Amino acid sequence: MWYCNSKGADDVLIARDVQHIKRRDIVLKRELGEGAFGKVFLAECYNLSPTNDKMLVAVKALKDPTLAARKDFQREAELLTNLQHEHIVKFYGVCGDGDPLIMVFEYMKHGDLNKFLRAHGPDAMILVDGQPRQAKGELGLSQMLHIASQIASGMVYLASQHFVHRDLATRNCLVGANLLVKIGDFGMSRDVYSTDYYRVGGHTMLPIRWMPPESIMYRKFTTESDVWSFGVILWEIFTYGKQPWFQLSNTEVIECITQGRVLERPRVCPKEVYDIMLGCWQREPQQRLNIKEIYKILHALGKATPIYLDILG
Repeated sequence: MWYCNSKGADDVLIARDVQHIKRRDIVLKRELGEGAFGKVFLAECYNLSPTNDKMLVAVKALKDPTLAARKDFQREAELLTNLQHEHIVKFYGVCGDGDPLIMVFEYMKHGDLNKFLRAHGPDAMILVDGQPRQAKGELGLSQMLHIASQIASGMVYLASQHFVHRDLATRNCLVGANLLVKIGDFGMSRDVYSTDYYRVGGHTMLPIRWMPPESIMYRKFTTESDVWSFGVILWEIFTYGKQPWFQLSNTEVIECITQGRVLERPRVCPKEVYDIMLGCWQREPQQRLNIKEIYKILHALGKATPIYLDILG
């Protein structure tokens, strides 16, 4: 779910021009995943682009058409219509004639970034003729920096729009062709990655391993709390998708973070990158690195390291 963080911004930012897509133009192919809200499908969509007769898209179908759910759906569609950036998953529009209510997004063929990192890490195995073999295509420094700077670029844009994501993590980024990475949130990760969330009270699921002290203690979410989460994303990238604090229980993680402990430098992580992480994990929100600064540093580091994109084959 996406959030807007500026008071009164609804009047300015929420568009009324959400594109409506006809149900007959959407042909479902297969299920990609399921969340509390409903399901996500791979689909073909006709008449979406003037240049293509049909396009592959990801379709998010709402399971529970209560009035409150419909209002949330409408609000999310209006917010997403305003988010136009090369590193934010593209939102095409809604299909609202009849049930289920449907949102249509671009399809990113390599799926979520966490799964991608694990598949391209040193421990990744594939089955060949029924036998486990070492997977080829381990991510190198240049590719890691390329991934990180794309996410930072998307975050610079979100901050400029006064949007706070609240759930930035590699599971909520998607990977397309040629190592193209975009920020998204299909709301599936709370189910697919349920161990990444800590249930508070009856319903609230919090990604505490990605949250700064002020969000854990006071439920305060800002652009600065998103920056903290970005530091954790960097750690995930340089550990090939490990879960932060994987050796600790949720209650131990809360204790660690609120007491000021931070994640250790990953084995393959250069000092310059770990310094960015530490800059994201300053206890006082105003002392954290600004997302624009982070993007500049990563971009410069990436320029000094040539990018090899042949990993995807």
